[in-house]
Amino acid sequence: MTVLTTAEQLEARLRQIGRERYHSNHPFHKLLHNGKLNRGQIQAWALNRYYYQSRIPMKDAALMSRISDPALRREWSQRVIDHDGTREGQGGIARWLFMCIDLGLDRDYVMSEEGILAGTKFAVDAYVRFVHERTLSEAIASSLTELFAPSIIGERLAGMLANYDFISRETLSYFDARLTQAPRDAAFALDYVKTHARTPEERKAVADALIFKCDVLWSQLDALHFAYVAPGNIPPGAFTPKDPR
Repeated sequence: MTVLTTAEQLEARLRQIGRERYHSNHPFHKLLHNGKLNRGQIQAWALNRYYYQSRIPMKDAALMSRISDPALRREWSQRVIDHDGTREGQGGIARWLFMCIDLGLDRDYVMSEEGILAGTKFAVDAYVRFVHERTLSEAIASSLTELFAPSIIGERLAGMLANYDFISRETLSYFDARLTQAPRDAAFALDYVKTHARTPEERKAVADALIFKCDVLWSQLDALHFAYVAPGNIPPGAFTPKDPR
């Protein structure tokens, strides 16, 4: 492992991690984007991802509770607003819920979280704990998967609209805001870790935090693939598609 002696080396390492480990490389996403999944499998993806989306503002609130600088808290609070909105029916979580409903899932069932895979819960809950327990630089660095989000969003929009006749542009409206929010948030977080991680040890910890977050996202897709693609072992209590076509 190369010793990261400069901020520029740190950024290069972070971008390398994204190229190698970001979940756009996962087989499940390739199936999703290339039109190889059925409606039930896409419902399972949207349902399980809802759990992740619902925990993002909780993760960010946990991070903010550790920040003593009001300016940094104000900056980070925008992320909570982006996901929760300023009133009922607004924000990223509401838009993701709309996607689930538009795909044919029941609103109350989605919000109950009853059908979420255990693998999804374990991965996402570990992410929330990581942000609560690790150093501020590590916690902020774990959000840097947003550096790579615009590329996967572009692939997703093009692929899903081209390949699934039951999905419309409105179904995927969640991603419209993320095309501007993710680059904004990633730029701030990248600047923060490059400024505040000053030693090789601190820079390595930042890089390891991004690896951890990539593993969180990858693990969620592993659980989905195992349950709904191959070998197709849906665990007891998890969502079971009504229409296997």
